[in-house]
Formats: sequence, structure tokens, C-alpha cells
Amino acid sequence: MKKASLAGAFFVSAIWLSGAQAFCPAPVGVPSVAVQRVVDGDTVRLSDGRSVRMIGLNTPELGKQGRSDEPFAVAARQRLQALIDDSGGQVVVLPGKQAKDHYGRTLAHLYNVSGANLEAQMLADGLGFQVAVAPNVDLVACQQAAERSARQAGRGLWRQSPVLKAEQIQRSGFAVLSGRVSKVQRNRGGIWIELQGAVVLRVAPNLVGQFDMARLQALQGRQIEARGWVVDRSRRGGLQAGQPRWLLPLTDPAMMRSSR
Repeated sequence: MKKASLAGAFFVSAIWLSGAQAFCPAPVGVPSVAVQRVVDGDTVRLSDGRSVRMIGLNTPELGKQGRSDEPFAVAARQRLQALIDDSGGQVVVLPGKQAKDHYGRTLAHLYNVSGANLEAQMLADGLGFQVAVAPNVDLVACQQAAERSARQAGRGLWRQSPVLKAEQIQRSGFAVLSGRVSKVQRNRGGIWIELQGAVVLRVAPNLVGQFDMARLQALQGRQIEARGWVVDRSRRGGLQAGQPRWLLPLTDPAMMRSSR
């Protein structure tokens, strides 16, 4: 993307965001903290030593171990850096109900010193995907609205649809995919939603209570869109004959919707 077109997209999304803050309420009385370094589009290191992973936002991966940067990965990091620079290098940190991830990073919402939510701004710019991982789902509605704005306007990642058909999945990692539901069943392993024999979505037993089973069963035969981190079951040695190779764990109802 040309610099001018990126600037135009950011200007439009900033206008959208200014009217959306009522849905992303800013924390009151929380002091700001200096940012030492922007690691990538959804992770920063603070001057107090904390590494913070932003809640509700998943940006494209920067290249590691010989891999190339994913599209818009560099743009996402640069945009987050610009947002923080505009905030005087300071952010307000609001930790989630689950305060740490399995890497030991702090899970938190980030705001600039004026109270604007930075995850929503990145989503409105089309530089990341909205994700929901229970129990850190307080701003899901706001973040979904921000992403919807970018998607409808074709900004950033949404300029060309990143949504893959279920049968196109070829590797593990984050994906937004679509497919027709061929089977929905529940057992001791949770709820399983099979898409055309290519991918199975799984709701773990501890998350079943967050989902409406009747609504899930009504999805059979319908086209849906889901997102999350795809796992290759064949590498775990747990793939049985006739089972889909690819597994996508559903971490919240917001990670799946019926296609129109």
C-alpha cells in the first residue's frame, strides 16, 4: 500500500474511533506507563519490565527463524509505534481478568493518555484481527465494531479477503475460515462442529457453558465463519481414520458466526 493511502485509511478510522469510545470505556484513575519498545503489532515492552500482549487483537506475524513477514505485519508494528508516539510514549494498562498468558506476558487493554483504546484503533485500521479468549472478553462488542468498520471499508487486511475456505487450510496457525457445517455433536471431549470433513471446531468442556447448544445444533447444513489458532492433529498422533486433520479450538462464541 502507498503511504498516502495508508494515511487516508488511518484518518478515516480515527474519525470512526472518535465516536466509538463510549463502547470502549477508558479506565479511570489508572496511571500511565512508559513504553520501552514496540515488539510487534500487538505486543509491547514497558519501562517497568512487563511484556504486554494486547487483549482482543491478533496482528500478522513478523518473520522469525528464516520466515518472511506476513502481509501487514510491519505496517501493524509501525502503526502501533505511531499511536504510542502520539501518546508521548505513554500508555494506560488495564490488565484482563486472566492477567497472564502461557508465555508469562501480561494480558491487558492498552489506552493512550487521552483514553482511546489502542486495540480498537488497530482493528479499525484493518491491521489486525479481533479475537476473543475467555475470560478476557469485556470489550468484544467494541472490538467487533472496529473490525467491522475496516472490513466494510476494505482497509488493510480486508482490502483482499483473508478468509480461507475450510478445505484450503494447509498449516497450523491463526486463520479466519469459512465452511458448511456437516455435523454437530457433544461428548465428554466437549462440542465438535465439523466443516465439510476438512476442519473440526472444538469447544472444550470447561467452555461449553458459554455456548448455546441449541443454536450450535441449528447450524448444521449452514455456512459459517470461524477464527482461531488451527492445530494439525496428525502431528499429535491423535488422528484417527475418518477424522478431519485440522482442529480449531473455539475460545468464545464471538469467534464464530453464521455467514449471511
